[in-house]
Amino acid sequence: MATADVSDDLWREFQRAVNMTPAELEAWLHAEGASDSQVATEATHRILELLSKPRTDLTPEDVAVMESVVGRIRLEHRDDLRPAAGDEAWRNRLMALGHDPDKGPREA
Repeated sequence: MATADVSDDLWREFQRAVNMTPAELEAWLHAEGASDSQVATEATHRILELLSKPRTDLTPEDVAVMESVVGRIRLEHRDDLRPAAGDEAWRNRLMALGHDPDKGPREA
């Protein structure tokens, strides 16, 4: 499988946006809220794979997933879409993307 060059900007943005560690995302996937709401998607599992891959092993498909995830997280954070505090569906949508809105950037 061919590897892809990932721009520094996309790499940093993905690392900043996906602020959950693999262990946190895995735990969330197995939590009752994630399985009950059915918000965990194929993308969630792809994100877990991406978090465990070295940058040099990323494929063009991986880069496309990274771009999509960053875009979806940005969209959910738009002011006109950002819900009132406590909206569990909104939080679960972000958590399915590896982003916990209640915490800061992930430590690299």
